[in-house]
Amino acid sequence: MRHGDKIKNLGRTASHRSALLSNLACSLIEHKRIITTLAKAKSLRIYAEPLITRSKTDTTHNRRVVFSYLQDKEAITELFSVIGDKVANRPGGYTRIIKLPQRVGDASDMAMIELVDFNEIYNKETNETAAKKTRRGRRSSGAKKAAPASTVTPVTETPATETSTENTATEAPATDQNQDENNA
Repeated sequence: MRHGDKIKNLGRTASHRSALLSNLACSLIEHKRIITTLAKAKSLRIYAEPLITRSKTDTTHNRRVVFSYLQDKEAITELFSVIGDKVANRPGGYTRIIKLPQRVGDASDMAMIELVDFNEIYNKETNETAAKKTRRGRRSSGAKKAAPASTVTPVTETPATETSTENTATEAPATDQNQDENNA
């Protein structure tokens, strides 16, 4: 019976499991997205999220505590400089697990675990939809049609200035010929 047994052993000894999770966490911090088995991804989430929470406040004590888990100076630097600044306002839920098709060799359930704030695909969509929703509430449909017309006019002005430059270039030799005629 497994009453109260909340640790997922992953078929490893304690030392092997801690080394595995440490290496997975360092890879996640370095690459922002990794593909692993579903069981490892779920264990990694439990392991990595408290470390990311510690990275919000950059103190010597927090750096030493996180270093005791990760044992990688480059990962610590990346965590406290880049990731800590980006997740400073997020109250939790720093990782996302996306299930993938089963692995061909042994039919293991695979998953991709990624840092939420570093996925540009999802962040762009949320920013664009938020901007569109606010515009629809404030402006009428006629105001939207007028805005693209104003953006078109600078584009048409640019070629006109290029042609005026070409005209100046053709006028300059004509003035040289006039000076030659005046000198003769």
